[in-house]
Amino acid sequence: MKKINLKEKFSLFKDYWNPKIIGVLNDQDIKIAKVKGEFVWHNHEKEDELFLIIKGLLKIEFNDKIVELNEGEMLIVPKGVEHKPVADKEVWLLLFEPSSTKHTGEVISELTVKKFENI
Repeated sequence: MKKINLKEKFSLFKDYWNPKIIGVLNDQDIKIAKVKGEFVWHNHEKEDELFLIIKGLLKIEFNDKIVELNEGEMLIVPKGVEHKPVADKEVWLLLFEPSSTKHTGEVISELTVKKFENI
């Protein structure tokens, strides 16, 4: 059992759209990421995905709407729902998702991460 300091963990990397695993809870990865710009349209066929905003403003685009998330807010995207995260400025976020979740679902792009780093 070890205390995790989020600010310290975020200070360990500078790259965007490359989540880092900071813990595992009941087969769920707890990941942090810095994001900026646009991600890819994708979905996770079998897994829900939780976005918790630590710093900044994240927009998540859906086919029929855009949800804006501010610091301290979170959103659970249900499995199978196509979405695209967008950050005009740098955003720090925390993700909860099953360890089996593919970064960009079945979409392959230059942003796809196949193996997540533990920090």
